Amino acid sequence: MKIKCPKCKGNAELESDFSYVTCQKCNLEMSYGEYVKYVAHHDITYSDILGDYAGSTEGQTAGTLDEWD
Repeated sequence: MKIKCPKCKGNAELESDFSYVTCQKCNLEMSYGEYVKYVAHHDITYSDILGDYAGSTEGQTAGTLDEWD
């Protein structure tokens, strides 16, 4: 699946099992989890997606970006 590369803004490839992201243009290689964190840290529009990785958020907040480092 094609996705936007967070570094060069070109086309990156997301593996079909959502495990790994690669970009041939800038040689980006990272896991999908790392990709999500990278995008969330570098584009405030997507910072709320970190909550998806917090597990059950019932009765609690997902935290701040600093707490995810």
